[in-house]
Amino acid sequence: MTGTEQVAGGQVAGAPVPAGPAGPQSDVPPSGDAATTEVPPLDVVVVTGLSGAGKNSAGRVLEDLGFFVVDNLPPALLQPMVELGARGDLRRFAAVVDVRSRAFSSDLEEAIRQLAEAGHRPRVVYVHARNEVLIRRYESVRREHPLQGSGRLIDGIDAERELLTGIAGEADLWVDTSDLNVHQLRATLEAAFVEDGAPPEVVATVLSFGFKYGLPLDADLVVDARFLPNPHWVPELRAMTGRDAEVRDYVLGQDDAESFLDRYSEVLRLLLPGYRREGKRYLTLAVGCTGGKHRSVAIAEEFARRLSAEGVPATARHRDLGRE
Repeated sequence: MTGTEQVAGGQVAGAPVPAGPAGPQSDVPPSGDAATTEVPPLDVVVVTGLSGAGKNSAGRVLEDLGFFVVDNLPPALLQPMVELGARGDLRRFAAVVDVRSRAFSSDLEEAIRQLAEAGHRPRVVYVHARNEVLIRRYESVRREHPLQGSGRLIDGIDAERELLTGIAGEADLWVDTSDLNVHQLRATLEAAFVEDGAPPEVVATVLSFGFKYGLPLDADLVVDARFLPNPHWVPELRAMTGRDAEVRDYVLGQDDAESFLDRYSEVLRLLLPGYRREGKRYLTLAVGCTGGKHRSVAIAEEFARRLSAEGVPATARHRDLGRE
């Protein structure tokens, strides 16, 4: 994934949304009952986040999933566009909204509130990445950050991150693209938005990581697997990973491993109904060990297996695997 982004359908990021034809033209046939004004509810996804993090790549994935996607939509036009689409044959609408739309943060939060009050189903995807990753992406394409002005690139990134604080806190799904390629980004969004019967109530990502590389920013729950013996100190296991059967059997075969997995699975069984009641649809369970290579990987794979066996769609991802 690079810092350059294109709009779904080929529009270059930063270009204005093209205006429609002049005059009151419409492809929607007039209603047989002029008094009918009710607008059917629409499935709405708002993609926002940090510039260079991959918002438009996310938009292209949503387009492939059947969403009608509009890039660089000003917040003030979000509700009119949704209502116009709902009067036609659209049922899935997505908009990429970011600081290129200058009147941004509070306007976007208000627009999302109005959509919910109108009976639509708005969900917010917040796409972000670590500062050093964003800097590398911008430098690779020699572009200025939209909020950089006469300052440094990092100044623009920090200003944007601060501006997005409010909407980030309200987001339904955080996607950290720091260590994702485009295929992994696609898999993440497909797990959340693919239509296959009724949408899942909660979609879980079990993410292994190494504490020495820092905590994942998008973790809802963090589990520490460092209480288990480290396979790194077993010569025949050192070069392997938690995905290898020998390491998995070594980690899961420790005296405390089974009881830990059983008890934390009980915690998840307690939490998941509460998350559903509160409308939370995405859960990221982060499992850490020292380097993110052995213990956390094996435990994350086992948690994902157990969640899937209980009917919770779960995917294991390994942030720091191969980083050594």
